[in-house]
Amino acid sequence: MINRLLSYGLGIVILALGITLNTKTGLGVSALVSIAYTVANAWNLNFALMTFLLYTCFALIEVGLKWGFLPQLRKVLWKDLLQIPFSLAFSLLLNVFGGIIPVAEHVGAQIVMLVLAIVCTGIGAAMIVDMHLIPNPADGLAQTLGMVTKKGMGLGKNLLDCSCVGISAVIGLVARGRLIGIGIGTIAAMIGVGRVVALFNRCFETKLCRTAGVEKV
Repeated sequence: MINRLLSYGLGIVILALGITLNTKTGLGVSALVSIAYTVANAWNLNFALMTFLLYTCFALIEVGLKWGFLPQLRKVLWKDLLQIPFSLAFSLLLNVFGGIIPVAEHVGAQIVMLVLAIVCTGIGAAMIVDMHLIPNPADGLAQTLGMVTKKGMGLGKNLLDCSCVGISAVIGLVARGRLIGIGIGTIAAMIGVGRVVALFNRCFETKLCRTAGVEKV
């Protein structure tokens, strides 16, 4: 159990690092935090706090969808609410990394930082999911959307990504007359993170689960 918790905690740290790196590239942020980033920059608010509020909304939407469309899961909805304290811890990590990591100022640095961001985000997300504890609220909602539509988590993630980018675009255009935080880096992350997750699981999931004492699903 200790190895499982350590792997889970390390996954959270790596995921927070990846998302922070993405915001520092200047090429566009990850789709799943684009709403938080847009709101924070449009009204000069704290990005980590906005991410906490966004992830809390994700958790509550997940609970609402399960209550309305997946009655067989109503008895375990309390587990989904544990995603809220997860969101708090995660937002604190974003604050820490945000204060340490500088903004990339040159094209070369931007590209390197974007690649690192995609790799870290994918590895962190995979480690969290593989431990089967409290899911990242974004992944939890994506999985629920997939269950509701009966099309799987892949479609659920696509729906969530596109919805977040669309809402972010509307907020940015209404509030500032331009897109905020949406760019080539956003598209690259939408495509690349999933590939990193798949590659990481293909290479390391079995060994990681064995070390952590988790049965591979």
